[in-house]
Amino acid sequence: MGKEFCITPVDVPFVLTRHRSIVTPLPHPDSVPVLEKLRALEPASMRGMPPLVWNCAEDFSVYDDYGNRWIDWSSGVLVTNAGHGMPEIRQAIIDQVRNGLLHNYVFPSEQRATLVELLASVAPEGLDKVFLLTTGSESAEAAIKLSRAHGIKVGGRRKIGIIGFDRGFHGRTLGAQQAGGMDEQKAWIVNTDPAFIQVPFPDGYWQKEVGFETFLDALQEHGLEPADIAGVMMESYQGVGPDFAPVAYVQELAAWCKQHDVILAMDEVQAGFGRTGKFWAFEHYGITPDLICCGKGISSSLPISAVIGRAEVMDQFPPGAMTSTHTGNPVCCAAATASVRRILEHHLTENAASLEPLLVAALEKLQAAHPQHIGRATAKGLVGGLQMVDPVTGQPDHDTAHAIIERSFHKGVLLFAPVGAWGQTIKIAPPLSISRAALVESIDAFSEAVHEILGGESASISSGMMEVAV
Repeated sequence: MGKEFCITPVDVPFVLTRHRSIVTPLPHPDSVPVLEKLRALEPASMRGMPPLVWNCAEDFSVYDDYGNRWIDWSSGVLVTNAGHGMPEIRQAIIDQVRNGLLHNYVFPSEQRATLVELLASVAPEGLDKVFLLTTGSESAEAAIKLSRAHGIKVGGRRKIGIIGFDRGFHGRTLGAQQAGGMDEQKAWIVNTDPAFIQVPFPDGYWQKEVGFETFLDALQEHGLEPADIAGVMMESYQGVGPDFAPVAYVQELAAWCKQHDVILAMDEVQAGFGRTGKFWAFEHYGITPDLICCGKGISSSLPISAVIGRAEVMDQFPPGAMTSTHTGNPVCCAAATASVRRILEHHLTENAASLEPLLVAALEKLQAAHPQHIGRATAKGLVGGLQMVDPVTGQPDHDTAHAIIERSFHKGVLLFAPVGAWGQTIKIAPPLSISRAALVESIDAFSEAVHEILGGESASISSGMMEVAV
C-alpha cells in the first residue's frame, strides 16, 4: 500500500477527443523539477498521486501547462462538487477580496451570517444551528466533543463512549482517527482511549451479517450498555466502497440512539452536497441525525467545514469556550455560499441522480468481465468504486488498483491514489457538473485501462467517441 508513481517521463499514446488531450510524454519533462522539488521538501506522506502538475482546472477538466487535458474523476478528493473554478465561485472570492475583509476570527460578519442561514435552510427541520470550522477532521472532532459533553450532561461521567465502525474514516487528527476503524492508521497513537470502540459496518461484503443485532452484539462483547454511550459516529457511506448500510439497519440505529439519549452524528464530509443524488446522503435512509459533519464539497474550492445540529446539543458551551481561529473565514464563506447556491440552482444533485444508472451499469459490466479481480463494484449518484482483489488469495489488491489508475491517467482520465483500509479501491468521483457525454467518454477510456491491465477485450459503451491518434 502507498506506492509512488514514477516521475520519469514516459511516452504514451496520444489522445485527442472532445474532452481529453494527451499530446506529450507523461509527466511532461519540464514539470519534473517541480515534482522533484516537492519530493525533496515535503514529507513522504504527501506523495502518491499521479504525477500531474496542475496548471488550471475548469468544470470537470484539469489541465497542465503543456497542452494536456484530463477528465477529472477526483473532484480534488470530492471537493469540487459544483465544478472546478465555476464563474460564480470565482467572482464571489474576488468580490470578497476586493471588499478588503480577509479575516475576522469570530467577530460577527455578514458573510458568516449568510452562509449559516443557507446551510440551516438545506438541513433537515430541527437542525438549525451551524458551527463553521476549517476541515473535515475538525468537524469530526467538534462532533465528538459535543457528543461527549451531552453524554456527561444527561448520564454523568460514565456516559462518554463513542462508537465508530470498522473501516470507517473521519480524518487524521487524534479524536477523528480513534473514532475511525482503520487500525493501521492509528498505530501511532498507542494508548488509545478505551471509550472509543468500533462495531462491524454492515456492508454485506467485508461484513456478511448486516442485521442490527451485530451492533448490539458488539456492545455486549465490549461489556458496554447504552448508559455508557455518548455518541455514534457513522459515515453516510464508507469511502472504501462507496459502501452503504442497509436502510433498515440505519433506521434501527437511529431509533436506538433516540431511545437511549445517544447522539447520532452522520459524517457527510465526502457524501454531502449532492454527491449521491440526494443533497445529504443520509436521506437515502429516511432518518434525521442529531449532528451533521460536513466539509469538502461545501465550497468546491477553499477550506471550510461545518457541524450542523440540534440547538440543545450545539449550545452546550458558553461564549468563547468552543471556537476556531479561522471559523467562518469571510472569503471561504463567500465561496461556500456561491457553491451551495450553484448546486441548488443548477440542479447538480439531480444531475448526479440522473447519471447514476450509467455509472452503475459500467462498473457492474467491468466486474462481470473480471470477477476474479474486481471483488465489489458500487456506485450511488456520482460516486463509485471498484474494490480490487488478488485472484489467487482473494485479498485486497493495492498494486492492481494502482496500475489501473496510472493507465487511466495516461489515457486522460484523472483519479486519485487508491483508497480503502488496504488501498484496494479505485474511487470515482467526478464533479457533479459533468455532462453525460463526458461521463460516457471517460467511462470508455477507464474501461479500456481496466481491460488492458486485467486482460480481455475492451467493449465501448458509447459510439462516436473514439480516441484519435495524433
